[in-house]
Amino acid sequence: MHHASSRRFGFWLATGLLAASLTSMNAMADGALPATGLGQSWPNTTDVSASPHWHVYVFQRNGVRYVQVNDLNGKVRGAVAASNGHFLTLPLGSDATRVATPDEPLPASGSTTGEIVYQDSSVKVLVAPQATGVARVYVAATDCHDPIECSSRIN
Repeated sequence: MHHASSRRFGFWLATGLLAASLTSMNAMADGALPATGLGQSWPNTTDVSASPHWHVYVFQRNGVRYVQVNDLNGKVRGAVAASNGHFLTLPLGSDATRVATPDEPLPASGSTTGEIVYQDSSVKVLVAPQATGVARVYVAATDCHDPIECSSRIN
């Protein structure tokens, strides 16, 4: 089990490095600056949240969609990259270690009561606030009916 997890990490690391190098080459080739705002409390983009309790910001570059969840105070809670049905948790936000995806599942512990804060044609994001003040963020493909079930594992 650990070996498969290490291979998956290696795959995502290599994919990320390739994407970063292609992004850099593309930006240098056309003189454009890369998209900005990811990881910021109040990025200069539209809040697309379906919930009045959370802010959600979406960025896209080179076919990769980035979804960031902030709380009402602007604190970044978590972010993911999504492309072709694959998801990668980004190391952003106070709840980055509590973001679950089908590719990086987490145990469904604590409160699983939450709300869908974002959904588009390929990504669905549910946030479940916990009694301790942290939040669990569950991300799945849109065709998944229950993001918690699709991005959790049984211990």
